[in-house]
Amino acid sequence: MSDDHISGSSRDADLELLVDAARRAGDVALGFFGKDPQTWFKDNNSPVSEADLTVDRFLADALLTARPDYGWLSEETADNPDRLEKKRTFIVDPIDGTRAFLAGGEEWTIVLAIVESGRPVSGVVFCPVRDEMFEAATGNGAYLNGKRIVVSSPSGIEGATLTGPHSIVANKDVLGAGFQRTANVRSLAYRIALVAKGSVDVAAARASASDWDLAAADLLVQEAGGRLTDFTGHGVLYNKPETRHPALIAAADPLVKPVCEALSRAIG
Repeated sequence: MSDDHISGSSRDADLELLVDAARRAGDVALGFFGKDPQTWFKDNNSPVSEADLTVDRFLADALLTARPDYGWLSEETADNPDRLEKKRTFIVDPIDGTRAFLAGGEEWTIVLAIVESGRPVSGVVFCPVRDEMFEAATGNGAYLNGKRIVVSSPSGIEGATLTGPHSIVANKDVLGAGFQRTANVRSLAYRIALVAKGSVDVAAARASASDWDLAAADLLVQEAGGRLTDFTGHGVLYNKPETRHPALIAAADPLVKPVCEALSRAIG
């Protein structure tokens, strides 16, 4: 049996594991949805609920039981530097878009990735309320509920749809560059997944997004024909000691350079 075949089999098994875990985690989260779960605020004033913590514990048990030799990095688990020594590491956001979840919105997601050598090799972004399962594995394309997805292909930034935080999409210089503003999506992973789906041309993220917000969606965009980069056009590396990142954009490959130039001029 060839090394490529072994690698492919491992990749497929890992993705199957993530898809199954995400669906079951979605059921756990839905058990709290719309029921006013107990909520606290972190030091950065972002909310965390008992749903986030329960889903996190469920995923840690499900995934690490199946792959005990993998590392673990989750928004809701204290960081363990042992992950840096592992060949593969799970990177997890048990509920991305907690504010949307608590408000009864639809745009919250379960976000799971496996990272090897700094890059995601398998990833899923699951929106339980909409029953949308985005999934990708390296070299195998990106899919939504089993159907292949690809990024859009606008000819330039004039009229290109842009989603992102208010501080970016409402900037007069950004709008002056020709972008068409769309509503922000409170789950960053879902925002980027919409670029992979081709329903939005460009997604932006302000500085300080973390590995768990990005890794799975990054792979989706890559496998759909786009890129996630910083404003200099450089890609993102994961499972490093520092898990936060600078401002980023996701777009079809031909759009990356002009989008980076336009946003860099507008917001620095």
